[in-house]
This record gives sequence, structure tokens and C-alpha cells, in this order.
Amino acid sequence: MTTAARTSADSSTDTYDVIVIGAGPTGENVADRTQAAGLSTVIVEAELVGGECSYWACIPSKALLRPQAALGAARAVPGAREAAGGKLDAATVLARRDWATGGWKDDGQVGWLDSVGVDLVRGVGRLDGPRRVVVRTPEGGERVLTARHAVAVCTGTRALLPDLPGVAEVRPWTSREATSAHEVPGSLLVVGGGVVAVEMATAWQSLGTQVTVLVRGSGVLPRWEPFAGELVAEGLRGAGVDLRTGVSVTAVRREGDSGPVTATLSDGSELTADEILFATGRVPHNEDLGLDTVGLAGGAWLEVDDSCQVRNVDGGWLYCAGDTNHRALLTHQGKYQARIAGAAIAARAKGEPLDTAPWGAHAATADHEAVPQVVFSEPEAAAVGVTAEEAERAGRRIKVVDYEIGNVSGAYLHAENYRGHARAVVDLDRNHLIGVTFVGPGVAELLHSATIAVAAQVPMERLWHAVPSFPTISEVWLRLLEAYRDQ
Repeated sequence: MTTAARTSADSSTDTYDVIVIGAGPTGENVADRTQAAGLSTVIVEAELVGGECSYWACIPSKALLRPQAALGAARAVPGAREAAGGKLDAATVLARRDWATGGWKDDGQVGWLDSVGVDLVRGVGRLDGPRRVVVRTPEGGERVLTARHAVAVCTGTRALLPDLPGVAEVRPWTSREATSAHEVPGSLLVVGGGVVAVEMATAWQSLGTQVTVLVRGSGVLPRWEPFAGELVAEGLRGAGVDLRTGVSVTAVRREGDSGPVTATLSDGSELTADEILFATGRVPHNEDLGLDTVGLAGGAWLEVDDSCQVRNVDGGWLYCAGDTNHRALLTHQGKYQARIAGAAIAARAKGEPLDTAPWGAHAATADHEAVPQVVFSEPEAAAVGVTAEEAERAGRRIKVVDYEIGNVSGAYLHAENYRGHARAVVDLDRNHLIGVTFVGPGVAELLHSATIAVAAQVPMERLWHAVPSFPTISEVWLRLLEAYRDQ
């Protein structure tokens, strides 16, 4: 039976080895691994195959951010600067964003599922007891799916809107509207100081919007090393963003159906803009998943072990990979967990022991201390592992080494007046890196080397023999090691 026929079936019961709920990058990877292992697999999706990342998060946001990053890089170098006048063409930037998302059509992703032999059922999937999923199809019918071995929940998260007077009536932007809007607003209020707030403020300011960022705390990126937030805030203000800290929104209202939005602030003042974006957190997208039918609480994060098997479910048949388990809310970590979960499901289905798998394929150990993340702001911020404060709070004996990236030859050749900073956190008892943070133009591509050093627990004396090429920004590695040696 074809995928289209399966999608349109009204009332049928099908049995598969594995059912995956959610066809984002995480769900796709679980399905790919289990199908490749010889387990018949079906994936259930209520919206677009490819999920949040492909259409409303990573892909469109980076498509919006890249043009300004390229222009800024050109303007930072004399000789190129003179050829890089003018402003971004907003219409072209938005058109390229639309191209990157496939125009919010998932034909290509559906074709990929077909190519690997994974069946697709469109509709809202809901657990209905052990190993059973009922799908409410777009046509109003029901499809009942039964799993022989496993069901994997890969439903991700949704934006959290604060409980404020008037918030529902003003139809605020969340990350979805911020990455998919087809017109450039004249002004935008951004509420929040995390990654979404910083990136969307950067993107829309570059397209000509006057952006005001309202941060309840003392600065942006509060969970990062302090210098990261400071340099990123400096970059935002330098681009023209009005960044205000220590202030929160207490109420919102909109004039008419499409008029401006007014936000009342905690200091009693008011701000008005064309649109308001709340980037104030994420919650698990599982409130109507039927978790109560298997003894779990709907709307709660699902606790899993390192094989992504959900705890406290009899029979060990339920898995959860990606954001919904709250281990690391990042697409690349979700895909990593998916590979682990897929391998674990296949091994258990075949009666194979997990602890004999090569490469630690059945344990998501990187979720604990080697999670990499990039903020595509100007300047970029990139980090892996723990901060110095987190390490100290955990009682670890550490040494912290810092270096100004602009002092290496590769940096001042990369950009005139390069401004950036690097920090390495070394566990003195274990003699290896447990955290690295870079901030500066172009530092995102430095991160994987740091991730390898942290994940592999490379001894500090061995890192000395990993020689960086000259003249590149990666020479900062040598300078950090020298600082560590000389302290």
C-alpha cells in the first residue's frame, strides 16, 4: 500500500515493529535506524515531515541570519569593506529563507521516508495503552497502530507564553512567527534573553526593523560564561538594538485587529511596537499524547535512561528522544539521541546485550557533559561542556584559562579590530577539559575541536601536540594551552 493510501485510510489497524510519534529530525533518525536494522517502522506526523527545526527553527533562522553575517564579515576587512556598501535586500533574504524551508512543503522529506522504506501516517497520534497508538487523521477518521517492540515519542517542544493579561488577544509572535514572517515589521519588541531572543533580534534588526529587547535578568545568555553575554550584548547594541535589562512585561494590548502592540513594563512605563515576540521558554509538546493511559503525566518532561528508554513504564517498550526528555534541547542532540534509541530498540528486539555494542552506541553519554551549542549572533558564541561556575558549584577542582582571540594572527587577518574571547575550564583531578567557550566572529567552526577534546577527555599534555594551522583563528588553542601551562 502506498504512503498516500496509508495516510487516507479511515479505520484500519496495522502492526509494526516500531511506531515513532513525531517526524522531526529526531523522529526521522529513530525511524531510519530501526528500519535499517530490519524492523518495520511507521512514523506519525501531525504537521510537516521535517518538524520544527526544518520549518520554524534552525533552518529558517540561520537563513535569516546568514546574509548579515556575510555582509558584516566583508565590512570588517579593508578592501572588501569598500565594496560592501548598502543594506540587505530584505525581500531577497526572505525569499531565500522560503527556499531553505521548501516553501513549508515537505515533499522532499516524504520522498526520503519512502526511499528508506518507512511508512508515514499523517494525523495526531495518541497513546492508547501499551504499544498502541490511535491516530486521528486529517479526514476525521481513526487509524489504530500497534507496535510489536517499541513506541518512540519524538514530539519536541512548543513555545511557552507567559500568563499575562491580554497575551492571547494580541496574537504575539513566538519563534514560529519570528522565523516565518513574510513582511518586515517597522518595530519589534523581543521579550527574553536566551538564544531565540538574541538570534531573532539580530536577524530582524539586520532587515531594517527597530528592535527592543526586554530582559528580566541582568543580561542576555544567562546560562553561559558571563563574558559571552557581555560581548553578545555589546554586539546587539552596536547593531542598533535597544537592549534593556532588569525589566519585565506585566501586560500587553493591541489596537484593533492589526494595530500596534503596547507592552506595560514592570517599572510602570509602556512601549509600543508593530509586533511583540515572546521568547520565554519551551514546554514539552505532549500534553495530549495519552501518557495517562500508560501511567505517566501529560504535559510533563519524560524521564529516560541513557538508552532513551522511558523510566517507570512496565515492559520497557516506550522510548523518548529529543527535546521532550529535557536532556538537551538542541536539534543535534536530539538526532544523537535518536541514533542511540534506534540502536537500543533494535538490539533489544533481537535479544542482543547493550553493553557489548561498539562505540558505546546504546548510551547517550554526550548529553551529560559534552553538549555543544552555537548562538549565531554578532559576534557568534559557541560553547561545549560546563561553565566555570557550574564546575565550582559541583565541587570540582578546576583551573580557568582565558585568552583574547583578537591577539592571534588568524583573528586580526580575519577582521580588522577583531573582538573575541576564549575560555577553557580544566578539571585538575581528571586532567582534561570539561568546558570551552568561544565568542567572536567565525568561532562556530572552532567548536567541534573543543567538543572532541571534552567528549574524548583528551589529557592536557596530549592536546599540546595537536598543532593548530597558522595563520588561523584556531591558533587560540595554542595560546590557551600556554596560559594553562604558565599559570
